[in-house]
Amino acid sequence: MEPTPKLCMRLAEPADLDELVRARLMVLRAANGLAPQAPLPQVEAETRRYFEEGLVTGSFAAVLVLAGGGLAATGAVSFYEVMPTCHTPTGKKAYIMNMYTAPAWRRRGLATRVLDRLVRECRARGVDTITLEATAMGRPVYERYGFVPMECEMELPAGPDEN
Repeated sequence: MEPTPKLCMRLAEPADLDELVRARLMVLRAANGLAPQAPLPQVEAETRRYFEEGLVTGSFAAVLVLAGGGLAATGAVSFYEVMPTCHTPTGKKAYIMNMYTAPAWRRRGLATRVLDRLVRECRARGVDTITLEATAMGRPVYERYGFVPMECEMELPAGPDEN
């Protein structure tokens, strides 16, 4: 039996850009039932731009869990501001996304550890409201952490291009 590699959890830095983009594309392919190497050129380019800008401005943070040089788990958060409300008096909000644990590392508590690190980052920045979109696989992790379903939010999907 091989020894388990030591885990290193840390916030991502600009030097991690390629790993962040790779992980995001992996998450999107899996979540959308695409082949592991399905090309997503526009998504890849826009993801790279988003991460580059967000890491510099602080509007984005990501946690990487590395094991033996490879990615064991990751998660990210986008920070944004809305008009203050009774439930969000500072107007500071965060959206957790891109939660992923490599298959070999699942069921070991890594997702909870990543989630906890992201929530602590949000609280350190004075964020009142943290939301996320839960997959069937992730929902139990989020519920155990204390996240509750939202009842009032709605979405207007993008419509077809009008020419």
